[in-house]
Amino acid sequence: MDITTQKTDQAPPPTVPPTATEQKRAARGATRPGDRIFLGLSRGSGILLLAIMAAIAGFLAYRASLAISKDDANFLTTFEWNTGVIPPKFGIAVLAFGTVVSSVIAMVLAVPIAVAIALFLTHYAPRKLRSPISYVIDLLAAVPSIVYGLWGALILVPQMDGLFGWLDEYLGWTGIFSWDQGAPRSMLTVGILLAIMILPIITNVSREVFRQVPQMHEEAALALGATRWEVVRMSVLPFGRSGVISASMLGLGRALGETMAVATVLSPDFDIHASLLNPGGGTFAQNIASKFNEASEFGRDALIASGLVLFVITLLVNGAARAIIARRSEYSGANA
Repeated sequence: MDITTQKTDQAPPPTVPPTATEQKRAARGATRPGDRIFLGLSRGSGILLLAIMAAIAGFLAYRASLAISKDDANFLTTFEWNTGVIPPKFGIAVLAFGTVVSSVIAMVLAVPIAVAIALFLTHYAPRKLRSPISYVIDLLAAVPSIVYGLWGALILVPQMDGLFGWLDEYLGWTGIFSWDQGAPRSMLTVGILLAIMILPIITNVSREVFRQVPQMHEEAALALGATRWEVVRMSVLPFGRSGVISASMLGLGRALGETMAVATVLSPDFDIHASLLNPGGGTFAQNIASKFNEASEFGRDALIASGLVLFVITLLVNGAARAIIARRSEYSGANA
């Protein structure tokens, strides 16, 4: 028999299975020098980010403790901010209320409009309109906060009298929309301005999420006789729910921490008003921006204490958003 035939007929050598160590290294992507370098850089970046967050939290907690230990009132419930007296009295009750209320108003107004715009751009708008509208939305996202604030103070506030009068006439009995004919530099005006500011962020992220809906899902719904709205309701919105939540949290983060626009439009005071139309109130960022320059060393510690509360609120909001997203398994896969 020929030697070549004998070699061909021989069975291939048995394959040696990888060891447990090799499997772990392969799973970590560390089988080659380049992979190990990239793994180290990625891991180091994550650790560095955690270290920076911990350093910020530690700095805020230390400076806040210096101020809170000398506060003669309850820091969480006091309706006053007076760090120049002895003993000092200051609290965040009004600031927390104003920050949450203005952000909630902004979210209630901005999220439905942003999702509607994103759906229009991805599923309804003609091709000739998609690019110009998307370009305008991108420009809105690039406008500085102070420009929004100046526009709000000079254009938006004078135009709110008609809306406030209508709300007072038809909904004033609720107390929430009663108006005493004062300047419309109120929480509702701030919420409307914040809604305009966060609208481009939510729209852009939601638009990119809706673009990732698998084409087969939409085609299958159309093949079953679904209308365009039914396709959106049954295929697009369930797939993009987690993405919309993420976009909303990004917008909420900006609304919670917005400074110059709120400081330009709002007439601040340290009182909680039942009506959203009457001037007054305050937010964490607005209070810090308006008082930090003229504050004493102790006053700055007090402002940093309020910043610590805003920091904690932001962490809790983002943590809740991550928990919601983790429970939504629809947001997986991408449009090929």
